Amino acid sequence: MAPRSEAPDATACAEDCSSASSAETLNRTCYCLSLDEAALHESLENELGLSDLSSALVETHPHLFAHLPVFIAPHHLEQMAQVVDAVEQVAASPVFQRAALSWAPPIACFDPGPRGGLLGYDFHLTGAGAQLIEINTNPGGAFLNAVLARAQRACCAGAVDLAVAPRNTVDVEQALLEVFEKEWRLQRATLALRTIAIVDDAPERQYLYPEFLLVRQLLKRRGIDAFICDPSDLIMSDGRFSYRGTPIDLLYNRLTDFSLQLPAHEPIKLAYLAGDVVLTPHPRAHAVYADKRNLTLLCDSSFLRSTGVPDEVVATLLKSIPHTELLTAENRHAMWRDRRSLFFKPAAGYGSKATYRGDKLTKRVWEEIAGGTYVAQSLVVPSERQIMDAAGPATLKVDVRNYAYDGTVKLVAARLYQGQTTNFRTAGGGFAPVLTSRDEQRP
Repeated sequence: MAPRSEAPDATACAEDCSSASSAETLNRTCYCLSLDEAALHESLENELGLSDLSSALVETHPHLFAHLPVFIAPHHLEQMAQVVDAVEQVAASPVFQRAALSWAPPIACFDPGPRGGLLGYDFHLTGAGAQLIEINTNPGGAFLNAVLARAQRACCAGAVDLAVAPRNTVDVEQALLEVFEKEWRLQRATLALRTIAIVDDAPERQYLYPEFLLVRQLLKRRGIDAFICDPSDLIMSDGRFSYRGTPIDLLYNRLTDFSLQLPAHEPIKLAYLAGDVVLTPHPRAHAVYADKRNLTLLCDSSFLRSTGVPDEVVATLLKSIPHTELLTAENRHAMWRDRRSLFFKPAAGYGSKATYRGDKLTKRVWEEIAGGTYVAQSLVVPSERQIMDAAGPATLKVDVRNYAYDGTVKLVAARLYQGQTTNFRTAGGGFAPVLTSRDEQRP
């Protein structure tokens, strides 16, 4: 959690803070709404049932939560929701699925039934509109952001009506939990979902382990037994996994081995392919949605039209996805020449690992990239949020994440950071709630 910032005088700040102000103005000048750390601690303690965890997070995760919210114009929120729906329509087409599966590992051809859980659609906001820079399965932070959105305070009376959250935060947690039950029913029909194991390699050492704890407690309150475990803790017997003697119905898969190729994950792979366990997210979902090579299809007008989707869907995607191209032996010299306007991402990457802005590339790193499977995406400069810390004003970059399921956005949140990518190492940065001014008009 970010240390408390020293905000400017509220009266001076409020001169530019009104419901008629643009989101850009509010992000530059408004400090009237901020994180209520006491309320956040209390909420986390109530949700987790662990009185000392929220205090420990200050030391272990000092930059997990940003001090200030991010303001987003209503028309940007609307556009992002349209993009999510458009991607879902294209992804459902046989033409797209054949293309996406053509470069996926064989396990992705198995369709177990469930959609693959929550997706994270990451956007940069520009003067030309919202730009989708990537899609992720297994997006972290949804449940933490639901708690964070309830822990904001206003420092002056006028700020109370300044902005409204784009979605009811009380309902968000229920909508997120329902994803597990919907995934279960798609594979197990009318059987009751009783137990869930949250699975990751050495989960206690994962940065978002606090969210695992939060999910476990929320599921238990919903009447579902939940456990956090390493894959090695699962025992297969009589066609079913168990954890410490308790049979497991569904695995909430937090592994970053998306195709289950590592030897340690072989038991999960075999159970998944045999239909002995409901796994979400699963390898097929990653292949269809999260492989970065798919972005080359989603920005290709000829390909999009070949899928048979309506013209308005094609127009939405062409407007909202920056040009993305697979790096090949044939185009690598041109890519190096034009690198300053490009961003390079590994096809199966996650968490911004091994991603590079072209203008920061060295020759040595370029040779490593050229030998791997990478895409080059037109560089989209993110929007910004002004903050105030002990050293004075600072400007942070903004990524906006839409958490969505089955084409419907469940929650919108932001991440504040400095550097090339989101990193949770920036003073004043971290997850930030998204607010929108009441009266801002479309440009």
